[in-house]
Amino acid sequence: MSAETKKRFHRFNRRRLLFVLALLPFTFFVTTPGGTQAAATDPGVRGAASGAGGPITGLTPIQLMFFTAGQADFEQTQSVTGSVPNTGGGLGPRFNGEGCGQCHSQPAIGGTSPLPNPQIAAGHDQQATNRIPFFIAIDGPVREARFPMTTDLRHPDGSVHDLFTITGRTDAPGCKIAQPDFRAAAEAGNLIFRIPTPVFGGGLIESISDRDIVANMNSDLERKRDLGIFGRTNTSGNDATITRFGWKAQNKSLEMFAGEAYNVEVGVTNELFPNERDETPGCQFNGTPEDLTNFDQQGTALPADIIRFATFMRFLDQPKPAPDTDSTSRGRQIFQEIGCVLCHTASFTTGRSSVAALTHIQANVFSDLLLHHMGPGLADNVSQGAAGGDEFRTAPLWGLGQRIFFLHDGRASNLVRAIHEHESEGNIQYRASEANVVVHRFSKLRPQEQQDLLNFLRSL
Repeated sequence: MSAETKKRFHRFNRRRLLFVLALLPFTFFVTTPGGTQAAATDPGVRGAASGAGGPITGLTPIQLMFFTAGQADFEQTQSVTGSVPNTGGGLGPRFNGEGCGQCHSQPAIGGTSPLPNPQIAAGHDQQATNRIPFFIAIDGPVREARFPMTTDLRHPDGSVHDLFTITGRTDAPGCKIAQPDFRAAAEAGNLIFRIPTPVFGGGLIESISDRDIVANMNSDLERKRDLGIFGRTNTSGNDATITRFGWKAQNKSLEMFAGEAYNVEVGVTNELFPNERDETPGCQFNGTPEDLTNFDQQGTALPADIIRFATFMRFLDQPKPAPDTDSTSRGRQIFQEIGCVLCHTASFTTGRSSVAALTHIQANVFSDLLLHHMGPGLADNVSQGAAGGDEFRTAPLWGLGQRIFFLHDGRASNLVRAIHEHESEGNIQYRASEANVVVHRFSKLRPQEQQDLLNFLRSL
C-alpha cells in the first residue's frame, strides 16, 4: 500500500468513526452558573399538516393542469421496458431508485429522504439479484454513492456509482452486470454519500436574478469577514451565469436537474442525457433516448418526462412555516444575532418571470445560494463546476422542520448534531469551516436561547 493510499485509508477510518458517533442519540448539555446541567434538545420532526407539496398560488388553469400531470409523472415508478403494470419504461441498466417520487417524498411529494427507505424494496423488485449495500438501511436515509477517485486512486472521479443493476429482473432477461464493490471503495477511503435535496419552491429559486444573488453576496461584508464568512457563486461553463441547484449548486436549471437525475439515479436516457451510462451488451432493451418529445399524427408535440418533471418542480410552492410562538420569535432573532443569517439569507424577491405566479414573490429560502468552505469535517473530496471538495451550497432551510435527515450525506438526524457538524478546523488540504465562529457562538448561548433557536428552525 502506497503512502498516499495509507493516508486515504486513515482518513476514511476517521470519517467512519465520526459517522458511527453521529448515529448515537445526541443532546447538547450546558453547565449553568449554578452548576446544574440543562439541555437544549431538537424538538424533532414537526407534526401536523406538511404545508408543502402543493402548487404555487396564482397559476392559470392550464398551468395547474401541467403541474398535476407533472406530479403524476414524478410519482410514477419505472421498469425496464414499461411491461410491468402501472410503470413507465427505461429503468437501468444501473439505478439508485425506480422513480423520482421514491426519493423525494418527505414530508410530501417533492421533499427529501423518507422513512422507511424505499431503496430496500427497489433493489429486490421484479426478482432482481442485488445485494443491499452495507450503508443502506431501512431506517436510514436514501443515499447515492460517489467515488472521489478512480478505483486505482490515481485520478479524480466524483461521479455517481449506482447501487443497483437490473440483473435478474424478470423484465431484463439475459442481463448480467455486477454491482460496484462498495466495500473495497470504503476500505480505500474512496466512498462518499449524498441524500436527495428537496425541490420545493424550485421555480422561485430559478426566478431569483443573478444580480440579486451577487448583491446579497456583497452585502454586510465587514460583519461576514469578521466571522470568517466569504462565499462565492458556482457558475455555468456554458454561459457563465449562476448555477443554483444541487448540493454544490452544480446545475443551472430545473430541466438540467431533472434530466441528470433521470439518467443518473433512475437510468432513463433522455434528450438532455441521451446515452446509457452502462452499455453492456445484453442489458440494452430500449432505443435511446428512452424519454423524448412525442409527436402525434396531428403534429402536436407532447412534452417528455423531464419537461413534465421540471414543470412540476417549477410550479411547486415553497413550504409554509408553522405559526410563530414567543419561543420561535426569540429564536428568529438569535438566528440573526449570532450570524446564521449571513449564509442562510432569510429571503429573496424573485424577478420578472414569464410566469406571472413566479413574478416578484418573496421566496423565504433561507439560503444565499452560494458556495462556502465547510472544512475537512464535511468535505467529500468531490469537485463540481467551481465547487471544490470542501465547498457546498448553503442548504435552503425552508421545510427544515419536517426533515428527518440533515447534511449532504444524511449523517445527522438531530439538529444539534447537524449544527456542530458545521464546525471543522482546517488542515493541509482544506481551510477551516466558514461556520466555525457562528457554531462557537451557538455553543455560548444560554440553554433557553439554544432551545429557542432550535424551536425556530423546526418551525420552518
